[in-house]
Amino acid sequence: MSIGALDAASAYGRVQGLGSALGSSSAPKIGGSDNGGGFGSMVESLVTGTAQQMRTAEHASAMQVAGKGDLIDVVTAIGAAETALDTMVAVRDRVVGAYTDIMRMQI
Repeated sequence: MSIGALDAASAYGRVQGLGSALGSSSAPKIGGSDNGGGFGSMVESLVTGTAQQMRTAEHASAMQVAGKGDLIDVVTAIGAAETALDTMVAVRDRVVGAYTDIMRMQI
């Protein structure tokens, strides 16, 4: 399966829009005085942080391609983005697994 350049560019655009859309919401943040949205705000901050890491890695890569960046900075940014994405996927898998277990329970 091959991914074209236009597909990749549109995917990057969607990820960039996702991070800015989530950052502008009015949900309470973790550690705030409002106790109503603990898990939801945790997931929101995880998604926002992951999108920010991806943008940082993309920016570092673009700077390296333009000849203005350092290779070590690119590798570090990509490693941080990969770790954030792996964490995000692991949390998603655990949530889906918990939901599946709950749905299997008999009432």
